[in-house]
Amino acid sequence: MRRGFLLAVPEKNIAACRKLARRRAAKIWLEHGALHYVECREDEAGPVDLVPPGVEAQVRELVFFSWIVYKPRRDRDRVLKKVMADPCLRKGRAPKTMPFDGKRMIWSGFKPVVELQ
Repeated sequence: MRRGFLLAVPEKNIAACRKLARRRAAKIWLEHGALHYVECREDEAGPVDLVPPGVEAQVRELVFFSWIVYKPRRDRDRVLKKVMADPCLRKGRAPKTMPFDGKRMIWSGFKPVVELQ
C-alpha cells in the first residue's frame, strides 16, 4: 500500500521543505511503521494543466511529489493514526510556519497493480 502527496512549494522554501522532510517528517513516518519514505521535487515541468486542481502551483513554485510505502492497508491506517497523534506534530512542537500551503496539498492511497525490480 502506498500513499502519495502533491503540493506546491515556493522556490525560496525548497531548502526548508527538504529540511522538514529529512529531519522531521521522514523520521516520524518511519518510526511509526512506514517501510519507505520518498520526497521528490519537480525537475521537468510538463504542461501546467497536468497538475491536478487543488495544488494550483504558481509562478516560482515547484510541485513536490511524496510517497510513503506501507504493508497492507490496515498497516497504513494504523501508521497514519500514530503519525497524526505524534507529539512532534502537536501544537507547540510543530513548525511555526510550514514551507508550503497545506491547504493546497492533495493526497490519495495507491495500491500497486504492477511492481518490478
